[in-house]
Amino acid sequence: MEQAGHEAQGGARRAESERARPLPALPENAAAARAHVVALLHSGFCEIDETTIDDVILADVLLVTSELVTNALRHGGGITDFVAELADDGLRIMVADASDQPPVTVTHRPGEHTVGGYGWLLVCRLAKSVAVTVTGPGKRIEALLRLS
Repeated sequence: MEQAGHEAQGGARRAESERARPLPALPENAAAARAHVVALLHSGFCEIDETTIDDVILADVLLVTSELVTNALRHGGGITDFVAELADDGLRIMVADASDQPPVTVTHRPGEHTVGGYGWLLVCRLAKSVAVTVTGPGKRIEALLRLS
């Protein structure tokens, strides 16, 4: 019995170290950021399948990751920091960029079909919480996403 308790403690330490995985470098694009998030989820859940995480939740997580990274690259002057970590209440994604300008919400009239302007609305709608912090020469956006 004592050995099982020791294994459980070791497992808890291993799980704690897998809550965040360091990136070798900042993601160059949304695909690299999504790959990092998927690897993190694999490490936290051992394997992502229909018994561990809902397909819709996974799609939401990857969509928000893509939107935050793409916006930082397209509108924010480039990514200055990126963190993805498992938290007690979900998955926390943090993207920092070089612009101190907050994200813009584009108003679309009913029936108007325009390209672009929907990403920030999607992030705000899909995330459990979103915070924007101006950090001097840039900003940091943190989104908490549910995993269950």
